[in-house]
Amino acid sequence: MSTPAAEHAPGLAPADRIAARTRGLTKAYGSGETTVLALDAVDVDIVRGRFTAVMGPSGSGKSTLMHCLAGLDNVSAGQVWLGDTEITGLRERELTRLRRDRIGFMFQSFNLIPTLNALENIILPMSIAGRRPDRPWLDQVIDTLGLRDRLKHRPAQLSGGQQQRVACARALVSRPELIFADEPTGNLDSRAGAEVLGFLREAVDGLGQTVVMVTHDPGAAAHADLALFLADGRIVDQRERPTAEAVLERMRLFAAGVPGRNPVGED
Repeated sequence: MSTPAAEHAPGLAPADRIAARTRGLTKAYGSGETTVLALDAVDVDIVRGRFTAVMGPSGSGKSTLMHCLAGLDNVSAGQVWLGDTEITGLRERELTRLRRDRIGFMFQSFNLIPTLNALENIILPMSIAGRRPDRPWLDQVIDTLGLRDRLKHRPAQLSGGQQQRVACARALVSRPELIFADEPTGNLDSRAGAEVLGFLREAVDGLGQTVVMVTHDPGAAAHADLALFLADGRIVDQRERPTAEAVLERMRLFAAGVPGRNPVGED
């Protein structure tokens, strides 16, 4: 059972509201009797200007879904679109350009260059592309994330939370159509993690961005507008405006072996 991330049935969300979508997305590893089906004919719409959390037990396919949506992994069957561009079948050079120009990434490991200061890390993708950042937008991102007094510091001189804020700024500075955050608080303490989640929330509410976050943390998911739950490669449930308590209860059902107990769209 699968569902778009806003309208509860494929195709109902207006096209101009869709940041990304999949139809029949299938990802298999191996062949023959050793085949592992990571994604099983998933249909999902990611709505523009919203914060979507993707959750599920280990091996449910949540990271694979993000990687396929972002063009980081090839699909076995089905289609993926970023806006109105179908990315399945694009050549690697075209995918590289698309990821550089239209997608922002935040990872658990920060992926900052240790020899560059914070500002240089923030603008690095644009520098590689030979583009200059929009200075007013860059200033707005820096001030929103509270990095003004840390711009000349190298990663080793920053706390974990500050490093993740730099990574967040790097994801935002090119004004991407979609930001993917893969366990962005996984290496942070609770205070720093809450700060980063607050900044992602502000990126949506104050800066108009679209965020898709893979997480196992019910508290992190509670910052989202929508939580999608995967099990065995399928989206089996969703929660609008999720609370940490509701997400935790849903995850307990997975642990009890009843992933489909709550039908999609029902509370």
